[in-house]
Amino acid sequence: MSTYVVRAATAEDAETILSFIRALAAYEREPHAVEVTASTLRAQLSSPDPPFECLLAEEHGAPRGFALFFRSYSTWKGLAGLWLEDLFVAPEHRGRGIGLALFRAVARLATERGYGRMEWSVLDWNEPAIGFYRRLGATPLDGWTTNRLTGAALRAAAAED
Repeated sequence: MSTYVVRAATAEDAETILSFIRALAAYEREPHAVEVTASTLRAQLSSPDPPFECLLAEEHGAPRGFALFFRSYSTWKGLAGLWLEDLFVAPEHRGRGIGLALFRAVARLATERGYGRMEWSVLDWNEPAIGFYRRLGATPLDGWTTNRLTGAALRAAAAED
């Protein structure tokens, strides 16, 4: 049985993070949707107030998976929360506990920081992920639909009449 390490990513890990982002986009059937660059990720992670945090799972120094997350806020709880944007393990390394180790490390950070909750989205067709999260005690939020504005639609919504 092999061992792996979960550690906080740094700006020097930007290329690795980008490779996982691209792999996840391909898995989610959106390979051409990735616009971010390694230089953008590097700059963001180097900033005094990075917009996200990231954990990497490594085995013998080789990256196997990542978890990217950021702080959110619950008006109902009056507490900060944690939004798990991405959790991904390379397909050839799945089923060995790496995803679980990443998930638990993120949950541990949320509890250590006193956050009121941890949330994320999962595609409705991604049965392996849905099963994984349910086994961990996650509750799907039926009745809620995620909405998004980007690009021209976002600019139009921001424009004054």
